Amino acid sequence: MLNSEHRIAILLHNGILGPKGKTGLTMLRYSRKNIVAVIDRECAGRQLKECAGIDRGVPVVGSLQEALNYRPDVLVIGAAPSGGLLPPDWMQEVKSALKCGMSLVNGLHTRLSKAPELMACLRDGQWIWDVRSEPEGLGVARGDAAGLSCPRVLTVGTDMAIGKKCAAIEMNELALRRGLRSRFLATGQSGIMISGEGVPIDSVRIDYAASAIEQMVLRAGKESDILFLEGQGSILHPGSSATLPLIRGMQPTHLILVHRAGQSSLFGFPDKKIPPLTKVARLYEEVAGAAGVLCPSKVAAIALNTFGLTETHASEIIAEIGAETGLPCTDPVRCGAKALLDSVLY
Repeated sequence: MLNSEHRIAILLHNGILGPKGKTGLTMLRYSRKNIVAVIDRECAGRQLKECAGIDRGVPVVGSLQEALNYRPDVLVIGAAPSGGLLPPDWMQEVKSALKCGMSLVNGLHTRLSKAPELMACLRDGQWIWDVRSEPEGLGVARGDAAGLSCPRVLTVGTDMAIGKKCAAIEMNELALRRGLRSRFLATGQSGIMISGEGVPIDSVRIDYAASAIEQMVLRAGKESDILFLEGQGSILHPGSSATLPLIRGMQPTHLILVHRAGQSSLFGFPDKKIPPLTKVARLYEEVAGAAGVLCPSKVAAIALNTFGLTETHASEIIAEIGAETGLPCTDPVRCGAKALLDSVLY
């Protein structure tokens, strides 16, 4: 739905500094689309690099009215309000954007294309894209992706929201720079907004989730040298159901284990301790291979999220975890993805 001609404004109130702006911040970091303004009243007038460490010269403004000075034609909802429902002031800004002739990209679970009050605002040429929509024509997965000849890399994690998407994107971009026919396969709303396609796995009925991934992987794998699938959730998390369908649908040849430096328990669950990374790696390998029934898969490397640490501390803990696990370890955002990609290719 999004193309290079669109001029995008991202609605991100309290998302730059707050905990729920992952969608918008990921777009700002990785999307090549033409983002002309960010709407965030808390950071209005400040630089993105100062607020979020993203070196992109997009102005941050406090309201839609100010954003209109930059002539956007698409509004992207870049944050996830509690419960997936738009606060009244956000809804008013969305309505105003539609009335001004803008189209809307919505990554929330709430399907705004079904809202009569918003549909009434649309005129010819305008649209609302609900990113979280189940693909059509799904069945039951068969494990057919194991027959592909290309390496298939899945990022898996010790917790939710720790950098699985970023690791996959960084590896894919490096593979492309090396001349490989590489594909990043998105499974969440921000990844889909960046790549323009994918499967929103948390919106697919559980019986068909692995099939949705399998179909995407089979389509992409026929003309690719390597595939990188965006991981979701964690097999350790009591509330996560997304990881297993990704494993079953992709039949990965390699896993990249993603962990946040210094995190000892699941976020919000202080009693749920994260095991040693060597144990987590073995668990993922055993689940992926299913005791020899399915495609064997190895954890090839550790992607460590060192956000917030000094360069010195980050280097120390990367070296420490590499020695502890015996696996290549790096922070792909801070240090680049060479160690991760090389662990798969060589």
